Amino acid sequence: MPSTTNDERTWRAVAELYHAFFTGIVLASSSRLGGQRAADLVFEVFSRQREQKFVAGLQKLGLAGQPDAVAAAKYHYLSNWIGGVNVEFMPESDRKAWIRYGTPRWVWEGSALCGVPPIVSEAMLRGWHARNGVALGNPRLGFVCTKQAADGDSALEGYYFEYDEPLEPHQRLRFDRTQDAPDFDPALAPALPTEQWPSERLAKAHRNYAMTYPQTAVGTAIDLWGEEQAVAVIGLAAKQIGMQYYPTVCAILGATPDGSAHSAADILAALLSGHGTSASVERAAAGATVTQEAPVFVGPGAHPAVDRIWGRLFEGALATHNHRLRLERDGLTWRIH
Repeated sequence: MPSTTNDERTWRAVAELYHAFFTGIVLASSSRLGGQRAADLVFEVFSRQREQKFVAGLQKLGLAGQPDAVAAAKYHYLSNWIGGVNVEFMPESDRKAWIRYGTPRWVWEGSALCGVPPIVSEAMLRGWHARNGVALGNPRLGFVCTKQAADGDSALEGYYFEYDEPLEPHQRLRFDRTQDAPDFDPALAPALPTEQWPSERLAKAHRNYAMTYPQTAVGTAIDLWGEEQAVAVIGLAAKQIGMQYYPTVCAILGATPDGSAHSAADILAALLSGHGTSASVERAAAGATVTQEAPVFVGPGAHPAVDRIWGRLFEGALATHNHRLRLERDGLTWRIH
């Protein structure tokens, strides 16, 4: 019974798949439910991510104790840099620090940028950037957006600013298209210590960065829309992403699919192992069985529909591999025949 093991190649393949899945979730929500409901979803996703990641991340990245505006901007620089995002950090003072997400935009890869309503891009800022001051216990810290790629600007750009007076909730995010960020100077940007962040840790963190957005989004969609609509919209997006990105994932894995059930099982096992668990393949004349050691993607207490939606990624992948094959699943066991 051959088995696969984790390596940086499988982590990259998993990261690419989930990167695309999150973009697909947002596009599917926008096109099928409208810009406002997609914005509501994105706002809630980024709010939950901020609650789970931001304050703890400041400690992990060595930013605790720095001026709030600078620490917030540095956090977004480093966390997004780890995720492979084109990002820049430009400090002006202890009370003002810029962040710029340049083009091409990571989250709206390729032509996806054309399908993202500006209100959805704003929702990301409202859910996270505008509320960092609240998370830090500093009601005077806000975010000023000066550019949005979703509006045709050259980047998503803005700065954290600490005002003299506490901000009302509606003042935490402001827009000012008259300002322009300073040029990026790499010498002023923070860097992770290599002894604490070797290449293996960075590769895993890159995978986790891409995974966590669809993990949060799927559960959030179920909470906001109910099971039936979430499965219909997000489940379809999962299958479509699996179909579209299967060749890309295979190329990253160095796999050459031949259309057989055995080949499909090897590739599925590699992807499952890239999540951080071992997966084994058992071949038979009629097909193949893949058994994963532990659950992945679906956390404790998750709604059962999360698992159903997630599984459709691999239904889509198999459809591109060979649309004549069938995928059946029972818990941690997958049968391809």
